[in-house]
Amino acid sequence: MVKHFFSETDIKSSWDQVVSAFWQRYPNPFSKHVLTEDVIHREVTPENKLITRRLLTKTNRLPRWAEKIFPSNLSRSVFIIEDSIVDPKSKTFTTFTWNINHRRLMVVIEKCFFGMNSEKQAWTRVQREAWISSAVFGFSRAIQEFGLARFKSNQAKAMKGLEYTLANLQASEGPSRTLKDTAKEATEKAKETALAATEKAKNLATAAAPQKSSHFV
Repeated sequence: MVKHFFSETDIKSSWDQVVSAFWQRYPNPFSKHVLTEDVIHREVTPENKLITRRLLTKTNRLPRWAEKIFPSNLSRSVFIIEDSIVDPKSKTFTTFTWNINHRRLMVVIEKCFFGMNSEKQAWTRVQREAWISSAVFGFSRAIQEFGLARFKSNQAKAMKGLEYTLANLQASEGPSRTLKDTAKEATEKAKETALAATEKAKNLATAAAPQKSSHFV
């Protein structure tokens, strides 16, 4: 059994502004659970689509009942891969995220789509889906319920953080700044940090790989 989540909402800002804010939303006071973010790959395709892979680290606090069941050395951080595609021609931005550790405990896969509102083109329509599953025998339902509640809480914080960043960008930069400007700066910065970030990702992925153990990590 898999828990499924779907939501749809509008942001009262243009698509270009929302996508620009997305890349600059950390840190913010609503997303303190996000510890690190690193670009490990970025490219512009011949069709002028921006393809990005990032590694994010977030806190991973367990519920009290789970702390009594699972090993005390269970990592309190979760490593997440985020793949994204920006298509400035069609004005669409799609992200896919999934956790690469604690997968025997719980897997959370998320898809988020940012597009222009068909009725109000000055607004951005956001569609979010998530699939939450657990393979822990006897506890899968409880873990999925906890995972869904945690996901909803984190996504509410993420939306507030995005709106906070949007407000700051609009106040400090005005409407003249475009997605093209932000993408150019992001690409230049990514070139400087890609090698180090890639090595970090490899090390984390290796450390997070399932080990032959009776534990659920």
